[in-house]
Amino acid sequence: MTLYFLGGGNMAAAIIAAWQQHGDGTPVVVAERNAERRNTLMQRFGIHTLDTLPALQADDVLVLAVKPQDMAQACADVQHGGALVLSIAAGLPVAALSAMLGGTQRIIRIMPNTPAAVGMGMSGLYAADAADAADRARAETLMNACGRCLWLENEAQMHALTAVSGSGPAYVFYLLNALQQSAQHLGFTPEQAHTLALETFRGATALAAASPDSFATLQEQVTSKGGTTYAALESFRANELAKLLEQGVQAAAARSREMAEKIESTPTP
Repeated sequence: MTLYFLGGGNMAAAIIAAWQQHGDGTPVVVAERNAERRNTLMQRFGIHTLDTLPALQADDVLVLAVKPQDMAQACADVQHGGALVLSIAAGLPVAALSAMLGGTQRIIRIMPNTPAAVGMGMSGLYAADAADAADRARAETLMNACGRCLWLENEAQMHALTAVSGSGPAYVFYLLNALQQSAQHLGFTPEQAHTLALETFRGATALAAASPDSFATLQEQVTSKGGTTYAALESFRANELAKLLEQGVQAAAARSREMAEKIESTPTP
């Protein structure tokens, strides 16, 4: 068995990094058209890289890790040989992937996120009917090396999961940057502001993970009416920060659906 990646971008690299730290030793091969990227992956991970995929066998695993808009072209010459196909492409439904791969139904869709690179990713998985229990276990083994997994009951949930956890790290980084900028405006150096923002988020998420209380309850526990935290939260409420965040998440989910609809309406070459 070999774990093949079609595409060697940032998300593929994150999964490979986690797999080398926490996986079962299954060898990894990456097919990547960009020569510079191939060289970077080879030097970073010590793995075999190719410009195109070889013919695969049924006991291999193929991870589709190219951009959704490039998937049809990338899959045109793939000889999957009945291998298990795992797709991490946002917005591409099983039906479209199957059409691009000559009709195979042994497909599992995965939406990971970039914290997979440090073994703290959150991945959503959806299995097509033709993927059996062994296939599901194999996919889960791969993504458990990257963090935690959540199996979805229906494929439509992928759009929502993409919007929440797939894109979610970017929201956190956005808020981290905003808190850092705020600290700088209050007189801290960039280095001090970076530490204050990062460690505050790190500590808060660690506390939330260790506590049985809800996020709302934890918020109440550090908020005294009329105090400093209360003043900040009242400003957030007045400016409808929570509503703005929800609108952003909804926009991400809508974009995922749009991408799927566009690809489904485009003839497969």
